[in-house]
Amino acid sequence: MSDSQPPSHPSDDGRFTRFDFRTLSPRDCYKLLIGTVVPRPIAWITTVDRDGRVNAAPFSFFGVLSADPPLLAVGVENHADLTFKDTGHNIRATGEFTVNIVGADNLAAMNTTAVAFPSDVDELAAAGLTAIPGTHVKSPYIAEAPAAFECRRHVTLEVGASREIVLGEVLALHIRSDIVNERLHVDPKGLSALGRMGGQGYCRSDETFDLATPSVADWQALASTLKAGEPAE
Repeated sequence: MSDSQPPSHPSDDGRFTRFDFRTLSPRDCYKLLIGTVVPRPIAWITTVDRDGRVNAAPFSFFGVLSADPPLLAVGVENHADLTFKDTGHNIRATGEFTVNIVGADNLAAMNTTAVAFPSDVDELAAAGLTAIPGTHVKSPYIAEAPAAFECRRHVTLEVGASREIVLGEVLALHIRSDIVNERLHVDPKGLSALGRMGGQGYCRSDETFDLATPSVADWQALASTLKAGEPAE
């Protein structure tokens, strides 16, 4: 962690502080990014190596990029000495991985799989988790997780010495039957997914609200009502 104060510049009215990322250390960039881009979903990734040994680890530089084709993106950091972590190594070796969604009940188990165990340690066993064989890929999915995406590596982007971004094509989704309906709507309270905040913070996704995007006509009608001083319904 940087001990020095990063250079910053206040705005004219003092309401904003500007940080020039070109002058910041990678650690300071990291702190500002993870504290501001929140909440971030967690990709709880399971992979296997060429000998069939299972690895599991959580990653919060994660998101969905496309539905056609269905693509997920995960940022996988390398070790401090720039060697590949087990997840990155296994994806390179097999071209396959599974992204499990972390439910609120999975918090302690997920945190166990984040421990920097040696490569020969089965994180799922250490966390007391159950591996279910994949149907499209060799990497298993986690029985205790509410949902899991089986993925085939689409492309790996080398963005720097310390990190790579893996795009995965989704081949299949396993999701608890009680949290998805016939219209393919997923119940956010039933999913109760965890998200990452800044530092060591987490949040839950089961407190949500709906907000429909208005049509142009609806927006114009609302704007006219507000301009006339009438109370909005």
